[in-house]
Amino acid sequence: MTNTFQTIAKFALNRRVQDFPDSALEAAALMLLDTMGITIGSGPMQAGQIARDSAVALYGAGDPGLSARMLFDGRKVSVAGAAYAAATQTDNLDGHDGYNPTKGHIGVAVVPALAALAETVADFSGPEALATVTIGYEIAGRAGISLHDTVSDYHTSGAWNALGVVAVAARLRGLSAEQMRQAMGIAEYHGPRSQMMREIANPTMLHDGSGWGALVGVSSAVLAEKGFTGAPAITIEADEVAHHWRDLGSFWQMENQYVKPYPICRWAHAAIDATRALMREYGLSHQDIAAIQVNTFHESACLFQGMPDDTSKAQYSLPFAVATMVAHGRIGVEHITGAGLSDPLVAAIVDRISVAETARHSDRFPQSRVADVVMTLTDGRELASGDVHARGGPEAPMDRDEVIAKFMEFATPPLGVSRAAAIRDAVLGLQSPDAKFSDLGALIHDAADNR
Repeated sequence: MTNTFQTIAKFALNRRVQDFPDSALEAAALMLLDTMGITIGSGPMQAGQIARDSAVALYGAGDPGLSARMLFDGRKVSVAGAAYAAATQTDNLDGHDGYNPTKGHIGVAVVPALAALAETVADFSGPEALATVTIGYEIAGRAGISLHDTVSDYHTSGAWNALGVVAVAARLRGLSAEQMRQAMGIAEYHGPRSQMMREIANPTMLHDGSGWGALVGVSSAVLAEKGFTGAPAITIEADEVAHHWRDLGSFWQMENQYVKPYPICRWAHAAIDATRALMREYGLSHQDIAAIQVNTFHESACLFQGMPDDTSKAQYSLPFAVATMVAHGRIGVEHITGAGLSDPLVAAIVDRISVAETARHSDRFPQSRVADVVMTLTDGRELASGDVHARGGPEAPMDRDEVIAKFMEFATPPLGVSRAAAIRDAVLGLQSPDAKFSDLGALIHDAADNR
């Protein structure tokens, strides 16, 4: 067992709740709330329905001790199936949090795993829930950075957030350090090392692989608990990645996640925000705009062009996102589903948008997502935004009230105001020493149409 893994095991299995900074636990509560809002908002969408029905068909639990109710559904499946269904559902509404250095998302797998695993263990405190979420984020984030630093392909989040899920499972289910080590090795070996740019080029319900990350992470922990073994995880134990783990417990990635203002791929957000800023500053409407030139980083320029014909393409389309902001002044679920996909005003604006890669923006990726926009107005004026950071991250953060308001925006349509507000209050209340996870658990399993 390497020194790096011993450090990780102590952090995940033995660190006391009181040893986590309050600021990290506060961030964990907000990220838990934000992720839960997207889980709720994505529930009626086709991908979520398919994921839940498939979990029932494929991932039933023969062992009652390893079964769990699916979030906002209520049907029981295996604990791995419940984590898979919620993570896949959440992944298909691209509004969940992320971390710039990993080029991906953590909460989308960690939060569904926490909720599923909580069904298999005795109740635990609210602060313990937030500490466990933090552990998942800290370990998944560093595993992602280690993977990106040591391989040539750009892999989806499921390839590495599975290791954060293992950490969550190991802490909640009381695995030994050796069992956790084996589970990490199993999860890394079987993690979905799917190639992200293939999905960017051809957007589908595959999204960022996080459903499989959750499935693999939980399954690996159960396998290791039963005695299955796996080769050591090289993103943790290889010498060349040791430096990525040295700040574990001193630098809190938990406090540096970004929150998405829009349910659109993060790579499009800087261009959306630059467009939004110009329109607000000059009091513009779509009728004032003749053309928009978007200058962005390479990965962003690779996003889907033209008018999308399904919600997956809509969430991975930069011109469509910018056009929607121009047309409606916001981007909600209704704009990326149903009639929003054939909005004639948005389609007309898409035709006025050009996208180009700009070297200075590419040079700052993945640490930053920056773009600039040049608008040509119908009166002949030209307006330049200058370089704009995507809102919601450390460079341009959303405040606490904005994150809470976003949750209510996404959670209210499926659940109604009273149930959404009760979940909001329960999540934020987990910081109280007297809180129990069951305070939240009692609210998140009944089907969404139980209003």
